[in-house]
Amino acid sequence: MKLSKQFKGYESEITLFIKQLKQERPGLEESQRLGRALLWDKAPIGLDTQERANESSVQQQAYVYQNKL
Repeated sequence: MKLSKQFKGYESEITLFIKQLKQERPGLEESQRLGRALLWDKAPIGLDTQERANESSVQQQAYVYQNKL
């Protein structure tokens, strides 16, 4: 492959931007991990809590926008 040898040291503008950003802000990745943990990584829910939530939910009617008369 002639093309891969020719452009072996090529880095896109996006890659250079991300590398520069990481150099300017060394704590960036850690803050991203903390943000992810805050929003997505939740503690497991116990079976009792899950069963209680399922039992206390109100069933939605088939067509939400139709009023029952």
